[in-house]
Amino acid sequence: MCPIGAENLDKPHAVCIPYPAQGHISPMLKLAKILHHKGFHITFVNTEHNHRRLLKSRGPDALKGLPSFRFETIPDGLPPCDPDATQDIPSLCKSTTTTCLGPFKELLTELNNTSSSNVSPVSCIISDGSMSFTLAAAQDLGIPEVFFWTPSACGLLAYMHYRDLVEKGYTPLKDESYLTNGYLETTLNWVQGMEGIRLRDLPSFIRTANPEEYMIKYAIQETGRSKLASAIVVNTFESLEREVLESLQTLLPPIYTIGPLHLLMEHVDDKNLEDLGSNLWKEDMACLDWLDSKKPNSVVYVNFGSITVMTPVQLIEFAWGLADSQMEFLWIIRPDIVSGEQAILPPEFVEETKERGMLTSWCPQEQVLSHPAIGGFLTHSGWSSTLESIGSGVPMICWPFFAEQQTNCWFCCRRWGIGMEIDNNVKRDEVESLVRELMVGEKGKEMKKKAMEWKKLAEEAAEKSTGSSYVNMDKMINEILLKH
Repeated sequence: MCPIGAENLDKPHAVCIPYPAQGHISPMLKLAKILHHKGFHITFVNTEHNHRRLLKSRGPDALKGLPSFRFETIPDGLPPCDPDATQDIPSLCKSTTTTCLGPFKELLTELNNTSSSNVSPVSCIISDGSMSFTLAAAQDLGIPEVFFWTPSACGLLAYMHYRDLVEKGYTPLKDESYLTNGYLETTLNWVQGMEGIRLRDLPSFIRTANPEEYMIKYAIQETGRSKLASAIVVNTFESLEREVLESLQTLLPPIYTIGPLHLLMEHVDDKNLEDLGSNLWKEDMACLDWLDSKKPNSVVYVNFGSITVMTPVQLIEFAWGLADSQMEFLWIIRPDIVSGEQAILPPEFVEETKERGMLTSWCPQEQVLSHPAIGGFLTHSGWSSTLESIGSGVPMICWPFFAEQQTNCWFCCRRWGIGMEIDNNVKRDEVESLVRELMVGEKGKEMKKKAMEWKKLAEEAAEKSTGSSYVNMDKMINEILLKH
């Protein structure tokens, strides 16, 4: 550890520990930067696997940080795997739950040994809601612990009701036929804040006939422990999910909405922090130059996030649907997007679309979505992507893959008026017609208008000093983190 000046001994010291996946690391790093800007010493804890990935994608100096913002690691307990691929999520959940507490406690002991670290003792822990093992460490130290639930509030609310779904007999399914016999169309009217939602719109782990399904037990365990946290923070804003938040407030400790975090970050004016990035793949900045050459609202942005995988057939159906739409597109194709094999597009597709399409493996998404050339977003409905799209006023075609992406999709399409769902069994004709509708159709124009209204509300929530999320951030700091 590098020597630190004595001035750091007076700073509050927050340890931030995200769940080890891209969609969790990025928002946690934003929150950590905001806390640092507001006077905290930050220790940011990645797993060793992801630390290596970050160094590979961003260069050996990328995580050197500042004297008062440093990175540490703990093992995730899993055997070594492909350094460029996202780890298996259920295996990761099981491993972090059962193996990470010991190494995390050892790290806290090291950090609290001021003679060797020259910083103030740890005064609070900000943990991903899916890393609830950290509660035991916070209780041992007698310090506050805030759970940062990185999904949407609606996704969190759905997980909070997993126990009820089991007790009422909705899951596990009687047998595999219930996946296709119309059962998943069953509507629920007893979840306050999401009345009328169907079983198929709830986080996808309930779609199992296995009575021992680990991810159901895991969700019940993690949301149950959330009731023991000092507070909950969610990357959303009040006007977007008001009814859902009112419902959550009856189930959990104090909830602070602090989003969209990428808009709150605009108030953090620190060049050193800007250089601390969180992308696990190397970004291709050339796509921004390509977008500069395009007309406003003319390009469809296609990105299925960091975890979604598809079959070779689905990849080809998306490709020809995009080609047949005749629209310009920027398509992000991760190296591991096709399950178990290389993503290979037909040479005829590449040839036919070379003048109006750009393909790359990763990009700076916030900059892409806020670019004037982007007119629509074909997305997996992950929460970071959804919120960044809302913050840029960009309507969506939603192809949810797993977890609470189905819930985000339902809210985008049914409640917020900014999305259209595409069938999981993707067909090129549907891709073509939905992309055309999104970009030049009447429904697309209505969605664009609605998206611009939500953008304005998102910006108001993040407004310095007066916005609800800006105010909530300060309240959370003063009422929870500085109470120790």
